[in-house]
Amino acid sequence: MSQDLILRNQSLALPLPTGNLDQYIQAAFSVPMLSVEEERALALRLKQGNDLDAARQLVMSHLRFVVRVARGYSGYGLALGDLIQEGNIGLMKAVKRFDPDRGVRLVSFAVHWVRAEIHEFILRNWRIVKVATTKAQRKLFFNLRSSKKRLGWMNQDEVNAVAEDLGVKPETVLEMESRLSGQDIGFDLTGSEGDEDARQFAPAAYLTDESNDPALTIEQHDWQQQSTSSLFDALAQLDARSRTILEKRWLAEDKTTLQELADRFDVSAERIRQLEKNAINKLKKTLVA
Repeated sequence: MSQDLILRNQSLALPLPTGNLDQYIQAAFSVPMLSVEEERALALRLKQGNDLDAARQLVMSHLRFVVRVARGYSGYGLALGDLIQEGNIGLMKAVKRFDPDRGVRLVSFAVHWVRAEIHEFILRNWRIVKVATTKAQRKLFFNLRSSKKRLGWMNQDEVNAVAEDLGVKPETVLEMESRLSGQDIGFDLTGSEGDEDARQFAPAAYLTDESNDPALTIEQHDWQQQSTSSLFDALAQLDARSRTILEKRWLAEDKTTLQELADRFDVSAERIRQLEKNAINKLKKTLVA
C-alpha cells in the first residue's frame, strides 16, 4: 500500500469535531478527495456488499462539497451549522442511491439530494408560517430574489418577465413577493414594560375565555337536568321487560350481555336484540315528540 493511500485511509478514519463549526469545516476540507477509481471501487463495495465502511468513506470525502453548497444559502437567516447538517443528510441519501455504472461522479449526483434537503429545511424554518407549499411557490421562493433586478416592489413588466422565465403565473409571482416581504407578528404586541397601549391592544387582552361564563354554566346544567328527566320519563313509558333490557345494556355500570338477558327472560339472544332495538326506537320517538 502506498504512503498516500495510507494517509488517506487514516484521515477518513478520524472522527470530525462537532463542538465548533470552524473546526468541523477545517476538518471536512482536510479529508482528501477520492480519485475516479477509488470512488468507483468504494461505490461497488457498497452496492454489491452493503459495505458500510465504504459508505462512510464516500460521505467523508464529500463533506467539503456540502459545506460549499450550504454557504450558498446563508442569506436566509438560518444557522450555517444547521444547513450543513441537513445537507449531510442529503449526501447520505445520495450515497445510498448512487450507481457507479451510470458513468457520473458522485458529486454531480449528490448535488440534487443535498440541495433538496437544505430547501426543505429552509421552507420549514424560515418563517413560523410556511410560505411555500405548491411546486410553483417552491420554485419562486428560491429564485425570486435573484430574479429581481432592483430593490422594492416589482412593476408589472418585471412580474411578467419573472413569471415567463420561471414558468409560473404572474399572480403567483405577486403572491410570493408579498409573502417574502412580510414578517411574522407575535401574538402579543411588543412594547416597553410600562407601555399600556401595547398590552391593551394585544390579542390576549380582548380574546375572552367563555368556558367559565356563569350564564353558560347554568344553561348547560339546566339542559343536562332536562335531558336526564326526559330520558327517565321516556323509560317509564316502556314495559318492564324492555325497560330492564335497556337499563342492563346501556345504563348499568357493568353491562349485561344479550345471552345473559336471554337466559333471564327465557328467550333467544336474537329476541333480546329485537326488543332492545324496538325499545330504543320508542325512546327516540318519545324524546323527539
